[in-house]
Amino acid sequence: MTTARLILWDIDHTLIETGGVGSEVFRAAFEQVTGRKIEKLADVTGRTEPIIFRETLEMYGIEDPGDYFPKFVQTQAKIYRSRADEMRRRGRVLPGAREALESLATIPYIHQTVLTGNPRLSAEAKLSIFGLAVLLNGNTGAYGDDDPVRANLVNIARQRAREQTGIMFTEKTTVIIGDSPSDVEAALKGGAQIIAVASGSTPPEELRTAGAITVLTDLADPAAVRRAVTES
Repeated sequence: MTTARLILWDIDHTLIETGGVGSEVFRAAFEQVTGRKIEKLADVTGRTEPIIFRETLEMYGIEDPGDYFPKFVQTQAKIYRSRADEMRRRGRVLPGAREALESLATIPYIHQTVLTGNPRLSAEAKLSIFGLAVLLNGNTGAYGDDDPVRANLVNIARQRAREQTGIMFTEKTTVIIGDSPSDVEAALKGGAQIIAVASGSTPPEELRTAGAITVLTDLADPAAVRRAVTES
């Protein structure tokens, strides 16, 4: 009997690139919610957006009355959708990403969803804009607004997948696919396998140093992705 697997995809720099639109949207939503112009954001790579938002508030000494982040989540998603054409023009689906998703979708025992630092509404907007949402079960994913600690998102996704499929996914049958050391850390601390992809700013050797055993240069060879997933 083939063992079912839960595949948790990171989004940014693993499946897609926004071509700079993402940081512009974050800034626009932040300024709209807080009423303050800002020059830069807190470090974003591999981090959840509640943390990025909070640290950006702290950078500018902005006091949060308690409702800024929920308002930010709504505003950010709305701006993403309003800039959909621009994001498709400036951004892209990374090479092989769509084909990898489609290939894995043909395997009956594979359940694909997302594990991302993005709030759910923005994650759904991005995936929809690039036509990838139909290949992933967003209802069983875990998002930055579920928990600011990325490793904690693993069990959230696992529980949601169990509720929908009736399958109890384990550490050995849960696989994160992501591009950053934060994805590797989430797998190691959250209890999952990791397939690291050097499609972002982190070179392969750094991903291995972070603890990833399986490291792909990119997703350009869907057959290689399929083998990595089914053999993990």
